[in-house]
Amino acid sequence: MTERELAGGPAVTLTVAEVARLVGGVVRGDGALPVSGVAPLDEAGPHELGLLASRRYLKHLAASRAGAVLVSEALASRTPPDRTLVVVPRAHEALPPLLARLYPWRRTRPGVHSTAVIERGVDLGEDVSIGPYAVIGEDAVVGDGCAIGAHSVVGRGAKVGRGCTLHPHVVLYPGTVVGDRVVIHSGARLGVDGFGYVFVDGRYRKIPQVGGCVVGDDVEIGANTTIDRGSIGDTRVGEGTKLDNLVHLAHNVRLGAHSVLAALVGIAGSARVGARAMMGGQAGVRDHVELGRDVRVAAATKVLRDVPDGETVSGNPARPNRRYLRVRALTEKLPEIYRRLKEVEKTLAEVVSGRRDD
Repeated sequence: MTERELAGGPAVTLTVAEVARLVGGVVRGDGALPVSGVAPLDEAGPHELGLLASRRYLKHLAASRAGAVLVSEALASRTPPDRTLVVVPRAHEALPPLLARLYPWRRTRPGVHSTAVIERGVDLGEDVSIGPYAVIGEDAVVGDGCAIGAHSVVGRGAKVGRGCTLHPHVVLYPGTVVGDRVVIHSGARLGVDGFGYVFVDGRYRKIPQVGGCVVGDDVEIGANTTIDRGSIGDTRVGEGTKLDNLVHLAHNVRLGAHSVLAALVGIAGSARVGARAMMGGQAGVRDHVELGRDVRVAAATKVLRDVPDGETVSGNPARPNRRYLRVRALTEKLPEIYRRLKEVEKTLAEVVSGRRDD
């Protein structure tokens, strides 16, 4: 069994023609050719589809052993005529239905492991799987079809919607609310106390964190991501949002629906982010600022002020992307500008001192 099969269940074999029908593509070449997987061009074997979604990978095409190639329309003309292709408008967009068909997910069998701890008052739905050493706290709710991984904890009074997957070592603190079809990867912690203290009488005193943590439907949360509970209100993650590994949302953050945040993004307390935000890796947002809808934040950008709807920002501190690019372009010229300035200063000093009369 291959690593891909172990990750996603036994692979299914389809003909190239069946692949094309599944993804709405067009076959060029042998439609009867069987394929049982998708792989990068330089790794694909004779019974796999190679993926060609970017021109940067054209260099691998000549030596590729792939039986067929899933290719974007814009690149199809760059392929040899003897290659079997499935041509689609955009190859990456064809992957979700294709991979779901080729690698059907092998769900854990329903049942409660003998080592799991189910406390009193728990409401378990139908077809639920509870793994080894998992703990479901008092009065918690776990919806139909959920899978709770080994050593995971669903805290007292927490609510998990239908069809959710909590991978091993996930912790939902008491009172956390998770919507339907949410996927939470290993090591994530939701409903954690926020970083709230006041300095009184020469020492820091903790402000009790009594708010909630509410996650909408169809959210995916990456490994070792942490989401604080609100201090007195709720921290909220909108439906359809996708968080990468090692993301941190502080207390009272409101993150809009269908947003995507790459690894190591940090959003400080009480910040507001509108729907469909996109944030690159290591971006940071300071406390209490507001980002509008459809905002894009480039990698490593530090947002210190409000950002209007639809704006793309870059840099530290963040500024409109075009302005940032102009500043960067000028910065690259600084050594030459400095050299020329020193020459002008030297010439001016010679004229003033009378050593030059021109």
